[in-house]
Amino acid sequence: MSETRLRPPQLRTDGTTDDNRHATWLELFFDLVFVVAIAQLAHRLHDDHTLIGVLGFVALFVPVWWAWIGSTFYATRFDTDDVEYRLLTAVEMFGVIALAVNVHGGLGETSRGFALAYVLVRSVLVFKYFRAHRHLPDVRSLTAPMGIGYTIAALIWLVSVFVPTPYRFGLWGVAIAIDIATPILVRRQHIDIPVHPTHIPERFGLFTIIVLGETIVSVVAGISIQEWAPTTILMAICSTVIAFSLWWLYFDNYDESALRTAREEGRMGTYFAWIYVHFPFAIGITAIGVGVLGVFTGGLADPLPPTERWLLAGSLALCLLSLGLLHRTTLSCAGRRPIAGVQSIYRFGTAALVLVVGIGGWWIPPIGFIALLTIACLLQIGVGYGIRGPTSTPSWAD
Repeated sequence: MSETRLRPPQLRTDGTTDDNRHATWLELFFDLVFVVAIAQLAHRLHDDHTLIGVLGFVALFVPVWWAWIGSTFYATRFDTDDVEYRLLTAVEMFGVIALAVNVHGGLGETSRGFALAYVLVRSVLVFKYFRAHRHLPDVRSLTAPMGIGYTIAALIWLVSVFVPTPYRFGLWGVAIAIDIATPILVRRQHIDIPVHPTHIPERFGLFTIIVLGETIVSVVAGISIQEWAPTTILMAICSTVIAFSLWWLYFDNYDESALRTAREEGRMGTYFAWIYVHFPFAIGITAIGVGVLGVFTGGLADPLPPTERWLLAGSLALCLLSLGLLHRTTLSCAGRRPIAGVQSIYRFGTAALVLVVGIGGWWIPPIGFIALLTIACLLQIGVGYGIRGPTSTPSWAD
């Protein structure tokens, strides 16, 4: 049984504790509310996947993703799992649930509720940083600017509640820009007070599993509304293979070298690129699930409508593009730059081909379209094995 009495925050990334740290039970429970939030975002996109709908989906995905980022990066440094921290995390969870409730009308009738929910989530994070600032003088060069930046952004979100649309959304954009820029502006402190090099990659991996799960949910939901037939079964198989292939491509090239090199060599550009490229990757995976469900709920005999076709092709292309960029922040840091470069080229090239299929595939029936995307994913796995060869030992593992 863990000790949960009140105790002050402690720096958990100072190299003296938790060398092989893993996600806690509380973090895994915390992730569950994001499963709900991601599902609500996906439902919103399913209801409107026109260009305006896609842009709205992305706009609302940003604060949801950033709420997870903020809590995760605080926890990797200062999580003490005491009573106060658990209660604060519970309040954050209520805030994320409120975000999920307000997602559908987040750019309309429930935008005030969405803004207030985000203010609640960020206010808890600001209080956590204030708590760490008070108890840990040695890390105030990090906690002070982070707390100030996040406070300013939260106040702008709060002010937006009293501003009419569309000006309210302009304030949201300013606040999110401040939120995202705050960690970059204190880049030196990320070297002096680094994140945990094994805990953070695991947390990002778990979030990737969450969004991949949305694709599987879409397959199940889609096949349950169709009659069992060879075409339906083949569609389900292909859709699942696409999700499995993305899992394979991500985790087959998964390592913590971007964080290690930031900590040991000060390569902060690679560090921030690794973090932020996960956002379009998560967007793409979620949109694939929505596209798959759209295919199942439409006619399986007629060619896909342009919006369905573009949603599937565009989201898969975005995933492949993101994977190509991620390869350059992981494998290259691990001393395998030629392989990282070649794999990235294949990802970028295949992303372009998928877009070509999206443009010219107006005559292809749904099963054929899904099959082509599946073949593109499987080829990426085969190419990866063909060019990889023996791997070198990362410099940080010597």
